[in-house]
Amino acid sequence: MSLLDLDAVPRTLLIPLAARAHGHRLFPWLDCQDVEAESLLSCLQESSQPLLEDRIAVLNVLWRTRVLKSWGASFFKTHPLGTGVTLGAGLSHHFQWLDTGGNHWVDADLLPVHALRERLIHFTGGRHANRAIDLRQMGWWQAVTSGLPQQPYWVLCEGVLMYFTPEQVFEVIHAFAESAPVGSRLVLDAISHLGVGQARHSLSVSRTGAEFQWGLQDTQELLAIHPRLRLSAHRSVAECYGWLGWAAETTWMPWTGAPLYSMVMLEAA
Repeated sequence: MSLLDLDAVPRTLLIPLAARAHGHRLFPWLDCQDVEAESLLSCLQESSQPLLEDRIAVLNVLWRTRVLKSWGASFFKTHPLGTGVTLGAGLSHHFQWLDTGGNHWVDADLLPVHALRERLIHFTGGRHANRAIDLRQMGWWQAVTSGLPQQPYWVLCEGVLMYFTPEQVFEVIHAFAESAPVGSRLVLDAISHLGVGQARHSLSVSRTGAEFQWGLQDTQELLAIHPRLRLSAHRSVAECYGWLGWAAETTWMPWTGAPLYSMVMLEAA
């Protein structure tokens, strides 16, 4: 199994991997200290240089990594025995940052990516599982959480939902809200709806053949998916650009509806 055997969307796993391995050369203040990414790139025998030329994508990945590490650390401080889940994990390894010594973690992805993870990532101990699931199929939540402690879940879905149709996004979020224990969180990233169909303008995504199919028009639309959902946190990448970023976003918001790129954390009440 190699990247050449993967479909377009799974091939995007190389984008965050390259950013976390070498993005600190471009943005040293956002270095995420990923001890696995560089060795995984070497195993894949893939050059990261073409992907690093997409400085916007590298910045987005490193910024969102800083955000999710902060949100995750806060969650597991409150729930040290909670369970972390990465949906569409690719070759990421978030457990290296968020292992409390007592929590469990599940990395889930499509079967071909699951096979890559099994071959390349060495799992230690009984608290870290690797599972094959398809978020587009009914029953994925039960497949991911089977046999796990019924503590609150911290569920991460990064770099995934923008490639789903709006109906598929609705089903994923609805399944979380319907089944997750009280206090669970779902963390996702989103582009503005104006980015839908515009993947050709991304230097990195356009190389894979994947296309953006879903984007936010308003963060509140996520809360309408299920009555249990609450907005726990919301961050915009505009913060990386200082006051110029905030000024530009304020100007664009009447047309974009939502930030061009943002992180959202939903809570199951």
